[in-house]
Amino acid sequence: MTLFFRRFAANRGALAGLVLLGIVVLVACLASFWYEESPWAMVAQPLLPPFTEAGYPLGTDMLGRDLAAGLAYGARVSLMIGLISTLVAVLFGIVVGALAGYNGGRIDDLLMRCTEFFQTIPQLAMAMVLVAIFKPSLYSIVGAIAVVSWPPVARLVRSEFMTLKQREFVQAAIVIGQTPARIIVTQILPNAASPIIVTASLMTATAILTESALSFLGLGDRNLMSWGYIIGASRTMLREAPMMSLWPGLAIMLTVLAINLIGEGLNDALNPQLRKRGE
Repeated sequence: MTLFFRRFAANRGALAGLVLLGIVVLVACLASFWYEESPWAMVAQPLLPPFTEAGYPLGTDMLGRDLAAGLAYGARVSLMIGLISTLVAVLFGIVVGALAGYNGGRIDDLLMRCTEFFQTIPQLAMAMVLVAIFKPSLYSIVGAIAVVSWPPVARLVRSEFMTLKQREFVQAAIVIGQTPARIIVTQILPNAASPIIVTASLMTATAILTESALSFLGLGDRNLMSWGYIIGASRTMLREAPMMSLWPGLAIMLTVLAINLIGEGLNDALNPQLRKRGE
C-alpha cells in the first residue's frame, strides 16, 4: 500500500487532479451550508454581472437566481449521478465479463454477442432514447448511463478472466474442490481489480459528461439543478451574458480533467510495467 501511494504521488498531474476533485467534492458537500436558499429561488436582480456584489460573486441568471448556488448544487448532482451510474455499470459488467471469461463456450458467445450489440449503438443516442421513454428523472438518468456504459467493463473483465484462469493458483483451487463462484470471487477477481479500478475512474468522467449532455438537451431531472441544465437554460443569453454558460462549462471541464488525471495516476501506480514500456 505504501508503494502504491509513492507511485501515485510521483505523478504530479494525478495529485493536481486529486486536489481539484477534492475541492469539487467539498463544494458539493457544503452546498446546503453555504446556500440555505434553494438554487431555484430568485434572490436578486436578473443578469447581475460577476464580482459586482459580495453576496453573488458569480452573478445571477436571467431570472435572478444565484449562479454560485446553482454551481454548488450542480456539483452534488453531477458527482452523485456519475458515481452511482458508474458503480452500477461496473458491477453489471463484472458479472457479465466474469461469466463469459470463466465459462467460455456458448455462454461466452451469447454474452459477447449481447455486449457487441450494445456497443454498436452510440452511447448518447441510446441514453437519450432510454431517458425519453422512462421520463426524465434521477433514476432513469442513472439507469440509462449505466446501460450504455457496462460493455467496455464486460470485455475487459472477460479478457482478464480468460488469462488468469490458466494460472497455477486457479488450477490449484480447482483441484482442491473450490466452487466456481468461490474461485471467481477469491482467486481471479482480486487479481483483475487493478484495470477495473482504472477503467471505473475514467467511466465516472464520461458519466458526468453524459449527464450534462442530457440535461443540456432538456432530458435532465427538472427537480435538480445541474451544470448541464444551467448551460442549456443560458444558451439563448450567450451574447448578453456569456458568463452564465462559462461558469458551468468550466466546472464540467475541470471536474472531468481532474478525474482523468486521477485515472492516469492510478494506472501508473497499479500498472507500473505499462508505464515503463511507454517510456
